[in-house]
Amino acid sequence: MKKTTALIGLLFAASMALVGCGGSTNAGSSAAPSTPTPTPTLSPKTYTNEELASIIAGLKDEQGKPLTVVPAAQIDQGLMAEKQLLQSAVITPPACAAVANTNAQVPDGATYAAGQSLSAADKSATVITALAVKDPAVLSGQTKKSTDALSQCSTFTIEAAGQKITTQIQPLTEKTNGDQSMGALMTQVLPSGQKQITLTVTGVKGNLGATAIKTGAAVTADSAAELVKLVNAVLG
Repeated sequence: MKKTTALIGLLFAASMALVGCGGSTNAGSSAAPSTPTPTPTLSPKTYTNEELASIIAGLKDEQGKPLTVVPAAQIDQGLMAEKQLLQSAVITPPACAAVANTNAQVPDGATYAAGQSLSAADKSATVITALAVKDPAVLSGQTKKSTDALSQCSTFTIEAAGQKITTQIQPLTEKTNGDQSMGALMTQVLPSGQKQITLTVTGVKGNLGATAIKTGAAVTADSAAELVKLVNAVLG
């Protein structure tokens, strides 16, 4: 059970990096006196952690099984574990380390929730995360950076505690209902030689982002459609 909890937490941290939760932006505006009174800009919808958890609690996996909401404490443990890992890890090439460190920072005031489903049949785990921020530019800008970084980080290594993990990432062209979409198939070779495959689909709509992940030894890109459904269900 502890291993499963750690897995869910770390997958949440990884998905937040892919959805683009790092960095911050400052926006300002000025109106020219000669122009008509502008139409007030609608503020982005705000979401509490509980509201996002409620959305996820209503989702079902591909087999029709309701997803289990991950307690907030477990999510926070995963985020802390990721930060601790990055502090001691050596990531090559360095550009990939810069992206990871940036994305590990959760914006002030962000709210988030996650849910998971475990499949004994194919020994896989499916995780869906939702992240809402105050400024939509935070998600749109960082998602673009993450997409651009895939070319630089198509292959990279992580070394920590004397262990080395090699990762290969294949970008996918999956489309969601969001304003921005991205997908990737990540293959990791563990120190034992075992392969772990993670399929990720992300969608961003305004100030709301959603990422669905399926991980296991036999996961393929064929499962992307089921992840797109989960992301769309969160984005609405």
